[in-house]
Amino acid sequence: MSETLLEPTGLENLRSARLDAAGSAWSERITTNAAFAALTFTTNGRAEGSVATDITAGKHGFRVDEPAGLAGGDSAPSPVEYALGALISCQVVVYRLYAHQLGIKIDSLEIKAEGDLDVRGLFGINSSVRAGFSGVRLLVNVTGPETRERYVQLQVAVDAHCPVLDLFTNPTPVSVELVTEN
Repeated sequence: MSETLLEPTGLENLRSARLDAAGSAWSERITTNAAFAALTFTTNGRAEGSVATDITAGKHGFRVDEPAGLAGGDSAPSPVEYALGALISCQVVVYRLYAHQLGIKIDSLEIKAEGDLDVRGLFGINSSVRAGFSGVRLLVNVTGPETRERYVQLQVAVDAHCPVLDLFTNPTPVSVELVTEN
């Protein structure tokens, strides 16, 4: 066994310090006032080109588009690819958070997401086909020195606390308000 496996790396120390600081700060805020736990996230989008969208999220921006076969310019990932990417990235965050909390070491973490979508729902060809995914599969590949049982314990914690997985697996109330100039 090499020394790098016995002692945390600089990245592990940085990650640990950030997770500890965030956990302490949120715990203190919520203890002071439980209302501080309720967050509202805002993202804005502007239609561009054929079907692309330029998105702003806080100080960040990104483009969403469709492939040519779905009327897009293929200049960026599609909305459903971003949805799968959001699921993967949220899983990574929550895996890191709960691995730290449970004292579980992760050497590497890779996640693949696949979503099945029948375009008959999107194009209104068959009203019995939903417009969104009919199924989503995640393949989580985690390596490290822990037993399989410890990684299963971690997976259970992650799946119970991942906000984007919750969006995919539970109904979320959505309200839509249409604003027009007339």
